Amino acid sequence: MLWSIPLLPLLLAPLLYWRRRRAGRTALAAGAALILLIDLVLAGLALAGLGRLGGWSDGAFSVYRWSDTLVLTLGRSTASDVFMVMVPLVALPIALFATWHDVALRDDRRTADAAGSRLLALLVAFVGAMQLLVLANDLLTLLIAWELVGACSWALISHKWGEAAVGRDAAQAFLVTRSGDLGLYIAAAAVFAGTGGFGYADLAALDGPLLQVAVAGIVLAAAAKSAQLPFSAWLFAAMSGPVPVSALLHAATMVAVGLYLLVRLEPTLSTVTWFMPTVIGIGLVTALAAGVVGTFQGHAKKLLAASTSAQYGLMWVAVGAGFPGVALLHFIAHAFMKAGLFLSAGLAEHQSGSYRLDGMRLGRCLPGVAATTLILSLALAGMIPLGAAWTKEQIVSAAGVHGTWLALLAALAGGLSALYATRFQRLAYGRGERRGKSRSSGAVRPSQAELGALRLLAAGTLGLSVLWWPAANRAVSDWLAMQRPPGHLWMLLVSLALVLLGIVAGIVMTRQGRPAEPVGWRRPVADWFGLPALTLSVAANVTRLSGVLARFDNDVVDAGLRGTARIGQRLARLNATRGEALSEGVPGGFSYLAERGGHWARRAQSGQAHHYYAAIAAGLVIVLAILMIGVQP
Repeated sequence: MLWSIPLLPLLLAPLLYWRRRRAGRTALAAGAALILLIDLVLAGLALAGLGRLGGWSDGAFSVYRWSDTLVLTLGRSTASDVFMVMVPLVALPIALFATWHDVALRDDRRTADAAGSRLLALLVAFVGAMQLLVLANDLLTLLIAWELVGACSWALISHKWGEAAVGRDAAQAFLVTRSGDLGLYIAAAAVFAGTGGFGYADLAALDGPLLQVAVAGIVLAAAAKSAQLPFSAWLFAAMSGPVPVSALLHAATMVAVGLYLLVRLEPTLSTVTWFMPTVIGIGLVTALAAGVVGTFQGHAKKLLAASTSAQYGLMWVAVGAGFPGVALLHFIAHAFMKAGLFLSAGLAEHQSGSYRLDGMRLGRCLPGVAATTLILSLALAGMIPLGAAWTKEQIVSAAGVHGTWLALLAALAGGLSALYATRFQRLAYGRGERRGKSRSSGAVRPSQAELGALRLLAAGTLGLSVLWWPAANRAVSDWLAMQRPPGHLWMLLVSLALVLLGIVAGIVMTRQGRPAEPVGWRRPVADWFGLPALTLSVAANVTRLSGVLARFDNDVVDAGLRGTARIGQRLARLNATRGEALSEGVPGGFSYLAERGGHWARRAQSGQAHHYYAAIAAGLVIVLAILMIGVQP
């Protein structure tokens, strides 16, 4: 069944952690790899259509039906086919890398194995949550998967919770994305209010103001997850997570969720007139701004994080231009190269002791890693003949459909990509002074598993170079059923010229003697133009305002309520006092009368017969007197 694709990693992930005491590091790595391989095979069977023999088809499947409305369904689409294969495919080398990356830095082997097993379990569970999200066929299932992805990302970012500021950064990343998640709840409520259902087909049937509200909510949620402005800065906080976590989040899971949602629902979203220009505007502004941030950033992982926002911004441009298939292809190229670059940054940090680019230049001590990283950096730069360059040029052509100026701005964003990719390569793995080799002589050398994972991702990046072959790109376009934008030679030449200019500028900026760390006005620019500080300031002011409103509510609003309550209590006590007197006085009076009557009756019972005769005679006289009075005329 199609449900096995997300449920297999979700249900088996806890076993990786529970079995940590009985299994060594190699066994845990083999277990994680086996789970991801099986998941990849299941995705491949679904993609090939062979799963129909076991109950798969292109339709939707319900697993729980509480009512005709509350039904969880899965379904396939072009976007889900691409993502359900890419997620375990990229996660596999990352999981192998994660098994050995941090072990050598720990003195306690048992602690290292426990932390490694926990990390592997979370990574595998994250893959399952992501598979559920991309296969969801309704907003209810999507929301469940959306929450699982958010929870897993928070747990992964805060993996090293014992270190200072890790918990705070994980909470910041979680809360910023959660603020955007509210849009998805608003969208689901709008669809339910308009149609009585949650399915994607119900969204397509929506119209009028409710459709506008639903589309706005989806765009808000997608922008938060894909780190588009004004939510981009949360990626810097997420850098507190381990390197494998950053690689998986940026390459194929958390940050890719927003793009997936836009591509998956693009036929419906594009019916709203403001959707396309809004998405183009958000994506283009983010790509340019993130390019500038990456140009001045001196932290290796934060530079790559800024590049993630920029690359997804270009993908947003493709979606807004009406070419979601082009965005999917660039996502594939970006997944391989960005995962590899993050793993390479982790190896550089092990050698230099920090992520500061001004303390690296490790080309002499890690020449093999430097050469492999060069392939990935050239892909990020958009250099021919790598596949990422072809997909980037397709985005520029897609932007050109809506105007020459738009194509030039997209090409400029590509030039900035070349600049910060060159900075990363030269500062991290450039050939530094020979004394740099002795500086890293005591560092831990990369293991074969780490090098193998890096090479696998670089091989995937190289393999995509076939996209420049016309027959290959036509076959891929037919498989994705995508429409390709018309290309222009002059546009390609201008774009490549900007790439070369960016590479030259990057070389100039990284010459020996030039500082890699931002100084002066470059510091706030490198820190997302002061956006994190602004966010913290707004949060602090909101907290202060909340305190003022809480005190006003307690001292003013609640004062009247408390006074009313006191009056009510006093009236209740007064009523209780009077009621007690009334309720006890009347029965007490009757009791007293009965008591006196009984006393008199007891006195009459003397036991002497002549007393009884005298009483009878007196009673007779009284009765005769009454009768005589009554018969008188």
